[in-house]
Amino acid sequence: MRKKKIIFMIINMNIGGTEKALLNMINNIPRNQYIITIFMLEKYGGFLDHIPSDVHVKYFQNYKNIKDMLNKPPHEVSLDLIKNKKFLTAFLIMLFHIITKALKNRSIYFKYLLSKYPAFNEEYDIAVAYDGPMDFISYFVLKKIKAKKKIQWIHFDVTKIGFNPKFASSIYRKYDNIFVVSNEAKMRLLELVPKLKNKTKAFLNSSSPSLIRKQSKFGVGFTDSFNGIRILTVGRLSDEKGQDLAILALEKLVAEGYNVRWYCVGDGPSRGRYEQLIREKNLKNHFILLGLDPNPYPYIAQSDIYVQPSRHEGFCITLAEAKYLRKPIITTNFAGAKEQITNGENGLIVEINEDEIYKALVNLIQNEDLCEKFSSNLDIGFNEVHDNYITFDRVM
Repeated sequence: MRKKKIIFMIINMNIGGTEKALLNMINNIPRNQYIITIFMLEKYGGFLDHIPSDVHVKYFQNYKNIKDMLNKPPHEVSLDLIKNKKFLTAFLIMLFHIITKALKNRSIYFKYLLSKYPAFNEEYDIAVAYDGPMDFISYFVLKKIKAKKKIQWIHFDVTKIGFNPKFASSIYRKYDNIFVVSNEAKMRLLELVPKLKNKTKAFLNSSSPSLIRKQSKFGVGFTDSFNGIRILTVGRLSDEKGQDLAILALEKLVAEGYNVRWYCVGDGPSRGRYEQLIREKNLKNHFILLGLDPNPYPYIAQSDIYVQPSRHEGFCITLAEAKYLRKPIITTNFAGAKEQITNGENGLIVEINEDEIYKALVNLIQNEDLCEKFSSNLDIGFNEVHDNYITFDRVM
């Protein structure tokens, strides 16, 4: 039997939920049926070394030539080009920006940027725009990768990010399938682009509970001698992950005299702002930024309470991982949270603000029986969880 060739396109292999979800999926794809390729815009990220050795890895070698044109404001790009005496290119950048803005669709701009780069010579059975919604990747997979079937993946609540429904309506409809990582996130997408209903399905991010439990026994974890209650959050240090809400909730706990310390595994663009907020609230010894760690599981296993304070998610993998390690959990009410946690049964779901997070923490700190109840109700086997997913073979 001929093996099918499948290619996943992403930005890079940064340590994040999307990249972790991809690795989890790849580990579950049967190698006797598929040849797997990961195609990245740039060779970067803490998860690069975690890509299985039998997976082919490719990079868009010319991305560096257009990265600024994609990510910087057009007037800045044009000024830089003018300084380098590239007057025609500067003019075209501004012209296509104006057209794009008028039409509310960047396809024409992407077509111009990619005009000198040929399509892939190799043809695939399946091409996946995995790092979605990311308009450039969606366009690239559609126009530059030859494949019998094309799939768009959505990892976020599109109502909470910079999402262009007009672009999605024109580009996504040309894909064979659109997978969204939670039922609630799927519903939000279809509210904005109802024409996609017939080709859109929920495909929950999956992982292996047994592997996570195994990995939690490797690595050091906490190295301080703190003997109070350890609270943990894992995720990119950025506004959507809500670590600032955690800092403000911790301020209230410390003021009330609770012997707690809050740890964050992860790094990101908001680190400087969070460090400043920690200093302002005099929490340097109470709120600890641990930095990146591709194996956060020893920290989760050794923590007393896991909190996910996100403002928005698609399907939160770290929440699932905390479940597998049977931690008492508090999560904010983002898209997909209710698909993992039943409020009051195996965790607490609260509104997205520091007061609600604080009250939930006080509830757990003062109620050991509730913590034990949540932990015992989180002992879910892999097969039970996996049965709720659309399995890979059924959709590919």
